[in-house]
Amino acid sequence: MHNPRRRFAVLAFGLVALAVLGFAPVFAQAPAQNAVPAAVAAPPAAPADVAAIPADAEKSASGLAWKVLKPGTGTAHPKVTDKVTINYNGWTANGRIFDSTDVRGKSSVYTLGNLVPGMVEGIQMLTVGEKRRFWMPDNIAFKSAPGKPQGMCVFEIELVDIQAGTVGVTAPPDVAAPPADAQKTASGLASKVLKAGTGKVHPTATSGVTVRYSGWTTDGKMFDSSVARGESITFKLNQVIAGWTEGLQLMVEGEQRRLWVPGKLAYDNINREGAPKGMLVFDVELVKIQ
Repeated sequence: MHNPRRRFAVLAFGLVALAVLGFAPVFAQAPAQNAVPAAVAAPPAAPADVAAIPADAEKSASGLAWKVLKPGTGTAHPKVTDKVTINYNGWTANGRIFDSTDVRGKSSVYTLGNLVPGMVEGIQMLTVGEKRRFWMPDNIAFKSAPGKPQGMCVFEIELVDIQAGTVGVTAPPDVAAPPADAQKTASGLASKVLKAGTGKVHPTATSGVTVRYSGWTTDGKMFDSSVARGESITFKLNQVIAGWTEGLQLMVEGEQRRLWVPGKLAYDNINREGAPKGMLVFDVELVKIQ
């Protein structure tokens, strides 16, 4: 799947006005009070390739593109539940800057899962000290929300620090392997109904669906959760990993189901940096069929 979150995420916005240039942080949280001071600077010029993704940029299945501007000094990557300290600048494709920690003169601290989907995906690729330029299509940026930057956005992001975060979503006791009473299909997908649904109709392989979910590797590490972010996500079933396309068709509205998705039906055959490999376990609630 190009992401359950395709983000590995989605978002809510809470704006804090800036005295400088009249723009505001574009993320779901205001900068933390203990944000790390940085040198105050004039608004940085837009990069030369701000208007379009260059041919030598790397791309993921979600449409996110990037180039490494500076390698990192760390080895760990942040998780969706971690707090991250970042320096960043953001432009629209016409070169207009709409947010900048350089202008504010201090780094900002956010819970990673609260940011826009493209940033959730992109920042998980970074190690401390690393800086990348990201091109984020509108569908993983601000989704044409009124008052927000429109169309593709370009961010230069430097990861300054990672602080481990916690959320009220714990790994299930049977995360390591499907239990004996799990239903299994010919593809190898296993599932178990956690809560019966209220609907009678099943989605098709091309239906649009709205879901809430959490995902873990078999060692119990959560790699993504819309529940932790306090949101639902909507997508078409032919745009996600095969295990979700198959598994969601077993469900009806209101149903909650646990899916054990073999690696071949998840990310093992998808070339996406940072994507978890091997069998993955998802708790999914089907909120609505479009």
